[in-house]
Amino acid sequence: MTTPEIRKKERVVIIGAGAAGLMAAGSIQCSAVTVLDGNEKAGKKIYITGKGRCNVTNDCTPAEFLNSVVTNPKFLYSCIYGFTPQDTKELLLSLGVPTKTERGNRVFPVSDKSSDVIKALYCRAKKNGVEFRFNEKATHIKIEPCGFRVYTERNEYPCEKLLLATGGKSYPATGSTGDGYSFAERLGHSVIKPAPSLVPLLIKRDVSPLAGLTLKNVRVKVETQKKSFEQFGELLFTHKGVSGPTVLSLSAYINRLNFPAKLIIDLKPALDCETLDRRILKDFSEVPNKQLKNALGKLLPCAIIPYVIEQSGLNADKKVNEINKEERQAFAYAVKNLSFDITGAESFECAVITAGGVSVKEIEPKTMESKIVKNLFFAGEVIDVDALTGGYNLQIAFSTGFAAAKAMSADSIDI
Repeated sequence: MTTPEIRKKERVVIIGAGAAGLMAAGSIQCSAVTVLDGNEKAGKKIYITGKGRCNVTNDCTPAEFLNSVVTNPKFLYSCIYGFTPQDTKELLLSLGVPTKTERGNRVFPVSDKSSDVIKALYCRAKKNGVEFRFNEKATHIKIEPCGFRVYTERNEYPCEKLLLATGGKSYPATGSTGDGYSFAERLGHSVIKPAPSLVPLLIKRDVSPLAGLTLKNVRVKVETQKKSFEQFGELLFTHKGVSGPTVLSLSAYINRLNFPAKLIIDLKPALDCETLDRRILKDFSEVPNKQLKNALGKLLPCAIIPYVIEQSGLNADKKVNEINKEERQAFAYAVKNLSFDITGAESFECAVITAGGVSVKEIEPKTMESKIVKNLFFAGEVIDVDALTGGYNLQIAFSTGFAAAKAMSADSIDI
């Protein structure tokens, strides 16, 4: 049996080398900082964000940013104003990673490489004197008279201050296994039940024939028993349901609500019913002897035509010159209200982020320090905050990590 290594007391130990942990490690102004991570390298989850391109933030004002936070936006007020999306862009530029802004104000590195962002933040922390210990998965935390003792399978790390930047439960293959919630609960904190967010939704009926179909510039609504939510943009059909930016954002609003719910797609949001009816009539006049199912190629993607016809209640084999005004209006209604029953959401394995986490009632919003345990701090996805898709959640990780680092640096003295 290997004897554990018991190291000298550190000023700070950070558990987690993701976005929040890297930001904190590079920003903290004190000696003897160690970052522990169970992975073999830093930023494993950052690497897959934005399909490998890394949507680092959203190019908006702090006020606009907070409007896109779904859970506990007021809690984030101080830290978002303390380290803004503009600050993130300027920091990356200073580290040799210029950024660009794309549709929806999404910000990416010019190189389109998430690895450039990870390398820049990692090297910044190393330059700051931080020691990284990879393949060191924290297993237990003990509170001691003058700080903490973090145990891994091989070593012990005594420290004065501790930052939990462990992430959530989404994409567990990247190391986000929910350990931070267990640590927090054992240290006396309340954890709001985690739920997958920014996640594809499951549809009751068979939509496998539509798998891979992308609908652009559509209005997507989800109706629940109590509320309804809308998004405009892009939707993607999967073998089991729907995904894409609109759906992922909508999932953030409904992941805690009871299913079933209803998904309603307006396939032609730019046209009101009257204008759409004129458009349909024009298309029909050009092919009067065609069957309905063969006369809609200019109006709709071929794969979705059978679904719209079915919901309109019309006969797909009927010739368009035999369709009356009431039937045409019924079809137009189906175009603007194509509906599917939602049975639930995909699992954490498919979720971009985790909703839920350590209760914000137990964390100081300006410093990210626990209100229950002195010198214990939280940052990133482990906290009960989450936002829409578009770079907001990475910015939350950066801003909370920066706030924690600033607070941990405030009263630093040499050991």
